[in-house]
Amino acid sequence: MFGNENHNGAYGAFTIGYSEIDQKQAVLFGGRFEWIIGHSIGLGFGGSGFINEAYYELSLNSDVFLTGGYGGFYIEPIVMPNFPVHLSFPILLGAGGISYVTDNWDNHNNMIEDTEAFLIAEPGAEIELNLTRYFRLALGTSYKFTTPFNIGLPNSPDVNSDSLKGFSFLMTFKFGRF
Repeated sequence: MFGNENHNGAYGAFTIGYSEIDQKQAVLFGGRFEWIIGHSIGLGFGGSGFINEAYYELSLNSDVFLTGGYGGFYIEPIVMPNFPVHLSFPILLGAGGISYVTDNWDNHNNMIEDTEAFLIAEPGAEIELNLTRYFRLALGTSYKFTTPFNIGLPNSPDVNSDSLKGFSFLMTFKFGRF
């Protein structure tokens, strides 16, 4: 009960992933740092950035794309952490921003046309593999819920919060003491 064994740890991680944002393919990248209590729950901070593929907007006579990021507080319950393969359920609660960008290929210039802020909740589920004592690989999915927003230009179709909501598929590389 009062032994010397330390049941706390910490890790840093980076994540790459895929999602659809505004019905276009998007790449996600991010990181997080967590303190692990009793091998079974992580508390920490992290964030993600995203960019979707550019597409031609006829009304603007230009290519456009969305980019942005979000971050906040993570809580991560870990089920059976000492087994070589186990589950974790990371939940992010935070805030972020999104930008509507026009792309001018002639001048090699991107112009941020509009930006909005939002609150986000992103629950997820991961299958973690204990590859070494200090390295875990997690494959998972998450779903983004955001507060309402609208961005765009007067002559273009609006992009709203439904454009960001949806599933993401992620690969996370975790390094630390678990």
